[in-house]
Amino acid sequence: MTEETSGVRRWLVDIARWRPSPAQFDAAAALLPPHDRPAIYRFVKEDDRKRALFSRLLQYSLVRHVLHIPFRQISICRTPEGKPYLKNCSTFPNFNFNTSHQGDYVGIASEPLCLVGLDIVSVSKPQGETTTEFISNFSSYLTDHEWSCIVRAGTPTEVLTEFYRYWCLKEAFVKAIGAGVGFGLHRLEFHHEHWTNISIHVDGELSKKWRFWIFKLDEMHMASIAKGHPEDAVSSYKETLSNAIVAEEQLRSTLESPEEAFTFWTV
Repeated sequence: MTEETSGVRRWLVDIARWRPSPAQFDAAAALLPPHDRPAIYRFVKEDDRKRALFSRLLQYSLVRHVLHIPFRQISICRTPEGKPYLKNCSTFPNFNFNTSHQGDYVGIASEPLCLVGLDIVSVSKPQGETTTEFISNFSSYLTDHEWSCIVRAGTPTEVLTEFYRYWCLKEAFVKAIGAGVGFGLHRLEFHHEHWTNISIHVDGELSKKWRFWIFKLDEMHMASIAKGHPEDAVSSYKETLSNAIVAEEQLRSTLESPEEAFTFWTV
């Protein structure tokens, strides 16, 4: 199945390369519906505004490319937890998408059947504290197994990278199911074989309904993808899906298919 007919997309934009004038930025923001613009202009820093702008633009652009809906007819809503979803999509059974942005990158991922979560992290060295002090701030979100793997990773840089891998995966899963910020990340535990064959335990129980991947974007950035069963979506998000009941064979075929590479877009 080709990208054009599959509904699967993996897009990335390097926003560091775009340095717009105020007029150019406003012109790009004007492409969005009026109700989407306040979420962009509430940010003070230019880079934060750019990330927010491209997060929204990518959603509309992806829907336009995949579903061929005229730009002005696209209706993107949000659940009470803030999860964006497309209203009235009939082309694919559970078409859904997820955006993420941090550092230089803004990205989006979409799936036609499974839930999809995307998270991008920037592996930046902590300021004013050691690596151990920094990751200790997040120890309550990690299981004993994960904490042990992180602190035994090696050098401070390797420890920091290991921490961000686990954090990236947890965020991708939570975003995929449409949960809010109150979801307990300590409930999730990840296992892997040199960061391949990544599996998840939820509340201590292995789930075979999910697959995960980690990608190195450059020396400072990484991204993770989570794909899983629609029945795991939180109730408010599940209501936006056309078919939360997926046959086991269909689910297995989707989860075992090779993961798509990211396509880099320029502004």
